[in-house]
Amino acid sequence: MIKTELLAPAGDLEKLKVALLYGADAVFLGGKLFSLRSRASNFSLKDIEEAVDFAHALGKKIYVTTNIFPHPEDMAGLVEYLKALETLHVDAIICASTAVIDAARRHTNLEIHVSTQQSITNHRAINFWAERGVKRVVLAREVTLEELENLTAHAVLDLEVFIHGGMCVSYSGKCTLSNNMTDRDANRGGCAHSCRWNYDLLDGNEKLNETMPFSMASKDLQAIRYVSRLIDLGVHSLKIEGRMKSLHYIATVVKTYRKLIDELTGEIEVDIPKYLLEIKKAENRLSSHGFMEGMTDLNQQLYNLRSEQPTQEFIGLVLAYDPKTRKALVEQRNHFKTGQLIEVLSPDFEPLTFLLKTMQDENGNETTVARHPKQRLQIDIPIPVKPYDMLRIAREK
Repeated sequence: MIKTELLAPAGDLEKLKVALLYGADAVFLGGKLFSLRSRASNFSLKDIEEAVDFAHALGKKIYVTTNIFPHPEDMAGLVEYLKALETLHVDAIICASTAVIDAARRHTNLEIHVSTQQSITNHRAINFWAERGVKRVVLAREVTLEELENLTAHAVLDLEVFIHGGMCVSYSGKCTLSNNMTDRDANRGGCAHSCRWNYDLLDGNEKLNETMPFSMASKDLQAIRYVSRLIDLGVHSLKIEGRMKSLHYIATVVKTYRKLIDELTGEIEVDIPKYLLEIKKAENRLSSHGFMEGMTDLNQQLYNLRSEQPTQEFIGLVLAYDPKTRKALVEQRNHFKTGQLIEVLSPDFEPLTFLLKTMQDENGNETTVARHPKQRLQIDIPIPVKPYDMLRIAREK
């Protein structure tokens, strides 16, 4: 039985470290060039070097996205950039364009993964890429679980499947709404998420949505109930989407799937409702199973069902802890105050709660409210914590 990889996104170095510490086996990130997330805090070559060193010290991997569909003016510097990634010992690149794949094969020995942007939905397409030196394909999000059974039986390459995160209203992301409405090319990193905007729906001159705005976006993917089957089918990598997401989102989602995968491949009886409850703490949009059960219907779309409020508020990141005084140095991320019940999220133990009784600012002055962004505070925490543990407001179950 293969070891199933958990692959997480990273929009910057801090998120990368959190993803790896909270249980990801590998992280994918975008560089300053040739990446489809132009508005993310993309990585310089120096950042990528630090990321590779950090991951490899943990026995984990770094994949770099080079997944734009380049126009002629985008090709300058491609070979030099790919050679630089090889020199930095990245573990693979993720490509959508045959031009980028061809350049990587001709000029480097980089491992190549074919992006979901190639819309690979059948085993003949998979095997086509196998003949061209590719190591892995990232399947289209539109592949169903039934179809995946056929793919894993006939494919000769490693397969990567999305299990969590944003879905695109268009086929495998090949959308031109953003291009036409904002002059930002979705397939060169500029998607404005036009599908999530609010619209009026007209039949001729008649407005059909008198009481509420219309949106055509898909619900986010959440595949907690399907991970067991994906593992049984021999899927090599389970992928979380979200390079633009928050630290709290990355930590919560990665840790939840990490524990689920470990329990499914062990001898422990799995409590699926527990994982569903935990994953909800990071959701800021409604979610569904996507295409796992076949062609989607109204229940997999948002339309007017907008819900973009996180259910669990991330309030602080632990920077240091003194076990003698039981005081933690915490960087504030959201407003909180004494008297609140706080939950600790850690890669090392199940979430634990404590009552926040006292805290001081950096100068040692007593305070009852943390209201300044990234303010550093000394907080009495009876639970031994460590850097990158997180604090969030405890909610009633």
